[in-house]
Amino acid sequence: MIMIHLEKITKNQLPIIKDLAYTIWPSTYKEILSSEQLDYMLGTFYSVENLENQMNVGQIFELFFEDNKVVGFVAYEFNCKVKSWLKIHKIYLLPENQGKGFGKFMMDEIIRIAKTNNQKGIYLNVNKYNSAKFFYEKLGFTNVKEEVIDIGNGYVMDDYVMEYLF
Repeated sequence: MIMIHLEKITKNQLPIIKDLAYTIWPSTYKEILSSEQLDYMLGTFYSVENLENQMNVGQIFELFFEDNKVVGFVAYEFNCKVKSWLKIHKIYLLPENQGKGFGKFMMDEIIRIAKTNNQKGIYLNVNKYNSAKFFYEKLGFTNVKEEVIDIGNGYVMDDYVMEYLF
């Protein structure tokens, strides 16, 4: 029987998050982003120093395990921007582990964590052209607005903001 679980990490484990992102992002975003933008975003968001900064301002990182193997990660923050709302900043699985129900497990755990911590709902940003949008809709998230975020170097994130209410 396969055992799956999420596990909070310490700053010493942030290089694992970086390595996972550098493995996952190219296949996830190859049809959406230029290789230049992909490299820029990975360098900007996933350097160990920047991951530490994200942790220092309140993001909680958890690794997702299938048995004893790390196959994904999530980062979320309580009371982010909107009081009593949890924001999912990152949720990723290695491509070979998608379609196994692991994403739903991760989302169910995040919903449980949010409820346990008296959050009123969950929100996240998803690239307008990312097929994950359909996954979130299937779980009950609704698209509430569009958002274009300038991330520097002439690049933007062109996203939907999606919400899940309890």
